Amino acid sequence: MKRPLALVGTIAVTVGVLAGTLMMPFASASSHREAPAISKDPSADNTDVYAFVTPDKPDTVTLVANYIPAEEPSGGPNFYEWDPSVLYEIHIHNGNGTNDEITYQFRFKTKVIDSDTFLYNVGPITFDGTRYVNWNRPQTYSVTRIDENGQSNLLKSDALVPPVNIGPRSTPFYDDLARAAIQDLPNGGKVFAGQRDDPFFVDLGSIFDLLGLRPFNAAHKVPCPDPASPCPTSNGVDDVAGLSVHSIVLQVPKSDLAHNHVTPTDPNDRNSVIGVYASASRRTTRVLDDSNDDNNNNNSSNNNNWVQVSRLGEPLINEVLIPMGQKDRWNRTDPVQDRQFEKFYLHPEPAGLINSLFQGTVMPIDESGRTDLVAILLTGLKLPPGNPTGVTNFTFTGNRRMDLLRLNMAVGPTAAVGAGNTLGVLAGDLAGFPNGRRLEDDVTDIEVRAIAQGYGAVVKAVVGLPDKSPNNSIGDGDNQNNVGDAANHKGFFSQFPYVRSPKSGYDPTNHITDGTPLSLP
Repeated sequence: MKRPLALVGTIAVTVGVLAGTLMMPFASASSHREAPAISKDPSADNTDVYAFVTPDKPDTVTLVANYIPAEEPSGGPNFYEWDPSVLYEIHIHNGNGTNDEITYQFRFKTKVIDSDTFLYNVGPITFDGTRYVNWNRPQTYSVTRIDENGQSNLLKSDALVPPVNIGPRSTPFYDDLARAAIQDLPNGGKVFAGQRDDPFFVDLGSIFDLLGLRPFNAAHKVPCPDPASPCPTSNGVDDVAGLSVHSIVLQVPKSDLAHNHVTPTDPNDRNSVIGVYASASRRTTRVLDDSNDDNNNNNSSNNNNWVQVSRLGEPLINEVLIPMGQKDRWNRTDPVQDRQFEKFYLHPEPAGLINSLFQGTVMPIDESGRTDLVAILLTGLKLPPGNPTGVTNFTFTGNRRMDLLRLNMAVGPTAAVGAGNTLGVLAGDLAGFPNGRRLEDDVTDIEVRAIAQGYGAVVKAVVGLPDKSPNNSIGDGDNQNNVGDAANHKGFFSQFPYVRSPKSGYDPTNHITDGTPLSLP
């Protein structure tokens, strides 16, 4: 009876892909459930991208691409893992706005040791120096670099993926287990691919309840209707606290990324600035039949063209700037085609919402003509000559509109990992967002203030952008220094892979953000 089911699956998958291909000329569907299509495909959902000059190794850049949002640590018996049928990629634009690009590709394989047990592991998982012992479903992966000329170079094959953090019996001394999966790459690079604690922090519950900001609850135009259950003014709540993602952490020499392949030292040299985005792709058609091996998914019936289903550069773009009817199209589009979305930056919907919902509290925000957002998010920033920083070609990659996370590699780190000013450039920290993105950068508050034209005194003095007040203090209230959820933002590793280990599935405090442990029987 399996064959008819396989035939139905084949028809459904083929028709679905053909329909999407006919309607969307640029085949590509991203960040924590930010678009309708990708919300149904979490294994390919690119949640966040980070790029920063490495504080403990400043001749390198560290790139982090996170996938699979909101992983519950206790998600067994089939724990979260990389999908072998997905092509995961990190892309580098280094040609001053042209199509020149370096791509790092990651392909995963899964092996089942004993198919006659339901167990993920058959005993405590240990590392014997070459492999993980007692893990019944180990994964490995390859890393391939494709240069500007289209030449492929296999950097690593059969690299180890660590198991997820199940609990003290199954994954004892988890940090050590995960550390064994750090792989060296040629030319001094490193790579890690596995489950990590989600470093992103945001009050999703309040923001998507009609753009609520808990610190400004009293000013919101729409009050909470039940007097017995008011919406108090408070700090924000980290709604991804205790949840995990799967991270690809890639550290490479700056010279590998620069257009001229020379380590950049002058921040005004165009070779110093790169643009980064990550993506996930699936085959255009997948044939489901009894011979397919879901663990490797490399059988000949599936060797057709790749179609991009997720991409991410700057944070929160598709979530809050791109309208519902364009979200899936945006995710299918290559960044070089992003001019078609420029109107959503010039006329940002959130600006009008903030004006309406917080009328009388915020200074009125310009709802059109927002060339400032185009410069910051689509082309990169040029700073005026003679500004106090001495930097003019700050993050500028050319006039072509592209959603890229831009990094000036010649601007050195200003603090250890996790210790930078969370408001980045808005607070005068030129090593922070939007010059790349560090793990600690509060991108939600930074982008909300940018949209609200509350850029702060530093940016006003250097760039001349407006510093409207109190717009320069609004945000979701979830930041690194809040007592209630500080535990989720501290403890980044000082050494590679920097993103901290995921919480244990056995830990009963996974969803407690105030540090209060549960009472156990």
